[in-house]
Amino acid sequence: MLGVFSGTHNYCCDLLVSGSTSMKRKIISIDEDKCTGCGECIPDCPEGALQIIDGKARLVSDLFCDGLGACIGTCPEGAISVIEREAEAYDEKVVMETIVRQGEGVIKAHLEHLASHGQMDLYNEALEYLKEHTIPIPSHESPLGPHEPGQPCSPAFASCPGIAAQSITRDTTAGTRNQSENAVSELRQWPVQLKLLNAAAPYFDNADLLIAGDCVPFAYAGFHAEFLKGRIVIIFCPKLDSDIDGYITKLAEIFSLHSIKSIMVVHMEVPCCNGVRYVIDEAMKKSGTHIPVEEKTITIDGGIRDET
Repeated sequence: MLGVFSGTHNYCCDLLVSGSTSMKRKIISIDEDKCTGCGECIPDCPEGALQIIDGKARLVSDLFCDGLGACIGTCPEGAISVIEREAEAYDEKVVMETIVRQGEGVIKAHLEHLASHGQMDLYNEALEYLKEHTIPIPSHESPLGPHEPGQPCSPAFASCPGIAAQSITRDTTAGTRNQSENAVSELRQWPVQLKLLNAAAPYFDNADLLIAGDCVPFAYAGFHAEFLKGRIVIIFCPKLDSDIDGYITKLAEIFSLHSIKSIMVVHMEVPCCNGVRYVIDEAMKKSGTHIPVEEKTITIDGGIRDET
């Protein structure tokens, strides 16, 4: 089956098993007009869903694509996106048949890929497949920390660092009331969510922008005083918000319509939040602009570290 939609090609079904069912789910889409066939996406798809065919990256089977988009960040042309459409159901055991043939390095990459995206059911299915076929489980970063060969795998009740449950101990006795009484809001505009912003709003003229992940203001106590003061703020979540292409387009419009003096980008330390910087970089490419960017990373316990 070959589907062609607005310059986007998906080669599917050649590898499908009988009895597999179709459902509406997230799956990658490749814009053929943007794809140069460089192949940089291939190593980041250990499931084997991508191949270079006729000089272009192709999705060779819905069955092998988990829709998590590990290949997106490595595409230099921004040709890969995640969409929702009718697709064959992803089958972890069928995928593992392909994975194990590629050796220990690919097995490791696949396990870490599933764990880092919080796909615990699939992660456990993959481990079960390895055990059933007496294939050694390679050393890898599991949801419970590093896993070394020969060690048993505990049941995975956690997930990726972005959603793993943690308790953070605070000193609740020192100066809480005084701090709240002295706090001053530095917010200079409304709304703040990227989806709701008007790209033509006049407050963007000659602005210093603060672009942050949704969780940052909750994690970092000095958000207003240290980051927001004197800046126009834009927030979004690259993991939970679905219209990343739309976000890139809107930011590109803001960059094109206004003279932006600088960008402060602040994101959480969890891997998915790095997508904030990706969206900014793609928007600058799309708009043909170059804006000075300073980047800060916030730790889950509320600390801060400079990017080096």
